[in-house]
Amino acid sequence: MAAARRRRIPLSRRLFLVNVLLLVGIVLAVGSLWFVHERREVQVEYEHRAMTMAETVAAMPRVREDLTAEDPSETLAPLAETLRQASGFRYIVIVDRHGIRQSHPVEEAIGKPPHTDPTPVLAGETWTGTERGPAGLTLRARVPVRADDGETVTGYVSAGILAGDVRVASREDIPYILGVSGLVLLLGGGGAHLLARRIRAQTRGLEPEQIAELLDSREALLHAIGDGVLALDHAGRIVLANPPARRLLGLPAEDAEVLGRSPRQVGLDEDLATALVDGPGGQAGHAAEPGSEDAGELLAAGDRILICRRRRVRPEEPDGGTVITLRDQTDLRRLAEQLDGAQTVTRGLRAQRHEFANRIHTIAGMLELGAVDRARAFVAELSAETTRDGAEIAERLADPAVAALTLAKAAQAAERQVEFTLVELSSLPDDLEPGLRDDLLLIVGNLVDNALDAAGARGRVELLVRQHALEGRRVVEIRVTDSGPGLAAGQEQVFAAGFSTKSAAGESDRGLGLALVRQACRRRGGDVVVDVEEETTFSAYVPRERQETPEPAEPSEPSKPGGAPVPEDQEEDR
Repeated sequence: MAAARRRRIPLSRRLFLVNVLLLVGIVLAVGSLWFVHERREVQVEYEHRAMTMAETVAAMPRVREDLTAEDPSETLAPLAETLRQASGFRYIVIVDRHGIRQSHPVEEAIGKPPHTDPTPVLAGETWTGTERGPAGLTLRARVPVRADDGETVTGYVSAGILAGDVRVASREDIPYILGVSGLVLLLGGGGAHLLARRIRAQTRGLEPEQIAELLDSREALLHAIGDGVLALDHAGRIVLANPPARRLLGLPAEDAEVLGRSPRQVGLDEDLATALVDGPGGQAGHAAEPGSEDAGELLAAGDRILICRRRRVRPEEPDGGTVITLRDQTDLRRLAEQLDGAQTVTRGLRAQRHEFANRIHTIAGMLELGAVDRARAFVAELSAETTRDGAEIAERLADPAVAALTLAKAAQAAERQVEFTLVELSSLPDDLEPGLRDDLLLIVGNLVDNALDAAGARGRVELLVRQHALEGRRVVEIRVTDSGPGLAAGQEQVFAAGFSTKSAAGESDRGLGLALVRQACRRRGGDVVVDVEEETTFSAYVPRERQETPEPAEPSEPSKPGGAPVPEDQEEDR
């Protein structure tokens, strides 16, 4: 098999030979048709010359007069011979009305009838064509000679040219035809050589079998890798999308509905389509060079957080196309958020430990000073305060995980000198399923962390967590209000993946919190909105029952900004 492959003619050489053979065939066909056409033109020309000579002789007054003389051959034979020698014709024969030759190049033929039937011509018909006679194959023309009245036929004139002379005249065009054909072959061969070299350069010197093997390997690779791969051409049309990319972006499985169309035409939302085609910030053509370091950009696709990396197909051509790799980071981010929640609880416990140690030192100092009664009262006050805070949170939030996170956030707020309040309307049962509990922990942790950062020292943060009925569904509402400076960005912009109002250089995971919050809400058929009219208030609505196909709830009066309805029993709390 390997030896057979080595003996194969390279693709470029095959293309050159095929093009040259095709060109030779075309040139031969065209040259033959050209030669036949030229030969036909020469024959028509000689037929016209023969007819013209015969008509000219037949119209001469001397010929008309001498044909009626007593011995026409005495004058007509020398005249015809003179005209024949001057014109180069094979013969010019004059025949009288009785069908007898009165002139002929061979004197012995004068006075004898012609070899062909003279009746049609003596009847007034003209004729031209090719006939074989004593001199061989000749091209002839016969024209009747008429008397002065124009009606009476007194004889006819026959002029002939050897067919060999016609063929010789036709061959005079052969060098010209061959020269043009050779020039065409030379130019065509050069063009075929350049074309073969061009194709070889474009195929990188690969043979068709090697290209087929590469395509098969590429298909196998694209189906084997877990990351999504999306390729766009210079016009932003999809030319390749492997199954993971279609799954992550929600694209149809049929190639006819995806390939050759832009991301907008296959149903992706405007922001996601713009990010895929134009890159971050809508900068068309933004893509990393092959081999360069690229941390990627964050994209929100439905309920997923994707890391998008872009590479140019040809670095030297900005419009040569782009390859985009997509990696699902949703589960990883959710685990990170859960870990962050655990770390928050740990930090809160550490802060309580330090505070507890300080209070123990205070009590020890009072005992050293002998102020036993003051120490006893101080211990009673601390015990009541600690019990009151924990009991208040546990009473309102029956779920242990959410209550523990809230208590940790309260300790964290105290450590950062932020006033943290759990609104009295808060109420949460302890029958949460694990998936809902994880979503609530993610939402509470992110919203409270953002509020603590926005409020700053001496600021204020309020948290409301409660379950209530809304439009026939059980909904858990999480509302976080802070006394910070507010948001300068638009309502939609703050929920975009990668957007952040915090300046934390070197942290690539900034800007994911609110995007994850919105996805957690919408994944269950809810939503999250922000109100910046007085204080910054984020309100998240999470249905207890997951909705497979989220449908936006119709707002009732009154409603929060963004179309999320507000329960009637919450109007006073606003």
